[in-house]
Amino acid sequence: MGIKHDLRKILWKAGVDVCRFGQSSREVARMRRVFAMHDINVVLDVGANTGQFAQYLRSDILYGKKIVSFEPLSSAYEQLRINADSDPRWETFNFALGEADKTTEINIAGNSLSSSLLPMMESHVKAAPQSGYIGQEIIEVRTLDSVFDGLCSMSDKIFLKLDTQGFEKQVLEGAEQSLESIDTVQLEMSLIPVYEAAVTFDELYRFMREKGFELIAMEEVFSDEKTGKLLQIDGVFHRF
Repeated sequence: MGIKHDLRKILWKAGVDVCRFGQSSREVARMRRVFAMHDINVVLDVGANTGQFAQYLRSDILYGKKIVSFEPLSSAYEQLRINADSDPRWETFNFALGEADKTTEINIAGNSLSSSLLPMMESHVKAAPQSGYIGQEIIEVRTLDSVFDGLCSMSDKIFLKLDTQGFEKQVLEGAEQSLESIDTVQLEMSLIPVYEAAVTFDELYRFMREKGFELIAMEEVFSDEKTGKLLQIDGVFHRF
């Protein structure tokens, strides 16, 4: 197959791959195109953890406009606040988004990233043993509808990113009004149940279609390294 293929085989053994950087073949290239095509000027980063997604937008997508990050866990939020402190276009809020304004308990995962308001299923723990719950914390939950007007204007081109570990449907239910002003949404979607009572890909896909969105991109998020089974993806939706 040639020298290039032989070189890639050598790199694969070291866990490295090299591919041409193109719009159709790489997440970063696709995301840059999505942001440019739709003139995104506000990102609502729901389930921010310590700010990994926002930092990815700044460093890789080269997005320099407004980011609003929401993170309920106190320990993760403290690091998020530090990471955002020197960025005047990055706002942070220490609460979760959901279907109602309330106070509730969140489960804290050993890896922090997998923390959820829902119980974790054995399928998740088997695929990522370090993600098992190690404690709980009382947090505040708000609906997106209750805070949206203070963060966005009618003229904004908004990208809503949800990474809420099985709680995505509840966040969308609390965004009934504000979703009408949002054209692009990125959802973490489970292909099999990994959190109790969480909706999976099929239901989220139908919900987004009913709201007037089409699926325009998918990226792998979480898989079982032992079996190779894909468990979760990110689905990017844009309004028809």
